[in-house]
Amino acid sequence: MARWREPRPKSSPYITPEGEQALKSELQELWLLRRREVVPALSAAAAEGDRSENAEYIYRKKQLGEIDRRVRYLSRRLDEVNVVHIAPNDREKVFFGAWVTLETADGEVRYRIVGADETDSGKGYISVDSPLARALLG
Repeated sequence: MARWREPRPKSSPYITPEGEQALKSELQELWLLRRREVVPALSAAAAEGDRSENAEYIYRKKQLGEIDRRVRYLSRRLDEVNVVHIAPNDREKVFFGAWVTLETADGEVRYRIVGADETDSGKGYISVDSPLARALLG
């Protein structure tokens, strides 16, 4: 049985200015702070000798790989996203970046339609690619 899976569809390239700033902040924090802490620790662990049984070396190498993977992703993503600064003239329709209030049987629920990189259920941010957002747009 093959393990091949069809690639996931690309998410929408739209992002709010706040979302772009959050991605840039995360990239800067990873590159300037976390990576600068891990590299010297990795070098010190490598200097201790046999790397095959050195748990600190293995852990730091894995940690550095995860940081570098995230840095690559954020760098590519920031190059391909389109920041939506301007709201449309017709404010009667639901648009990207808008807050939407829905009435349910239990009361009201408030959502903001944002880019795929900004989703946060705790804040009420839903992706523009989600079925609910697609139904609400326009």
